[in-house]
Amino acid sequence: MIFGIGTDIFEVERMAELVVRGRPYLETLFTGQEIAYCESKARPYEHYAARYAAKESVLKALGTGWREGLAFCEIEILNDELGRPQASLHGRTKEFFDRQQIRGCTISLSHTRKLAIAVAILEK
Repeated sequence: MIFGIGTDIFEVERMAELVVRGRPYLETLFTGQEIAYCESKARPYEHYAARYAAKESVLKALGTGWREGLAFCEIEILNDELGRPQASLHGRTKEFFDRQQIRGCTISLSHTRKLAIAVAILEK
């Protein structure tokens, strides 16, 4: 059963402005693995923007936004061995998912040089 669906679109240029704030700021949004993944790419801002949009889409699918003490860095978006994006949850965000009995989180990402979009579908 679907618990919620969320989508977000984010400008790559806006992400570039956030990235120049430095690693300490990035670590409030992304995990070390996400940062390493994005920095390994030829156009890292596109990958950062897509992951940021994915995190927003997860929060929108939850219906909470940033309430309940949830944090961006507790939603980790990494690719599996086939390249599919997967959400791994940590901390309060994982606890919230568990309380809501959410068992599945499907993520879809896409990006161009200018825009990144993500969709999250949460399942009970």
